[in-house]
Amino acid sequence: MYRCSITFLQAVIVLICVGVFAFLLFEPPHEGHNAHATLFEIYFKDPFLAYAYLASIPFFAAHHQAFKVLGYVRQERTFSPVTAKALRTIRRCAVAVACFVAVSVVFMVSGDREDRPPGLFMRVLVGLPAITVAAAVTVFQRILKDAVDKKAGSDAKP
Repeated sequence: MYRCSITFLQAVIVLICVGVFAFLLFEPPHEGHNAHATLFEIYFKDPFLAYAYLASIPFFAAHHQAFKVLGYVRQERTFSPVTAKALRTIRRCAVAVACFVAVSVVFMVSGDREDRPPGLFMRVLVGLPAITVAAAVTVFQRILKDAVDKKAGSDAKP
C-alpha cells in the first residue's frame, strides 16, 4: 500500500508536468493576438512568451525534485541530507516562480487595459500557490532537519 501511494504521487507529478509542458507548447498559436501569426512571429517576436518559458524552468525543476523526494521516501531515506537538499531546492524554485510572477507585472502594465484584470487573476493563481509551497516546504525542511539532527545525535551515542 505504501509503495502504491508513492507510485501514484509520482505519476501525478509526471502528469502535471506533461500537462503544463503541452499547454506551453500548444496554447500560444491559439491565443487571441497570435491567432493569425506565423510560428516565427509567435515564438520569436513575443517577449512575454519567452519570459513564460524562462519562468517555467524553476517549475519543472521543483517537480523533478519532488519526484526525487518521493523516490527517497520509497527507499526509506526520508530523514537524510539528500532529502533536505531536495526540499531546499524545491523551496528556492517556488520562490523563483513567485518572483517571476511578480516581475511579469511589467508585461501587464505595457499591455492592453482590457487584459489587466484577467492577467492579475492569472498571476494570483500562479503566485499564491508558489508562495504557499515555499512556506510549506520551509516547515517540512525544519522538521526534517530536527529529525536528522536527532538521528545523528542518537547515532553518536553508542
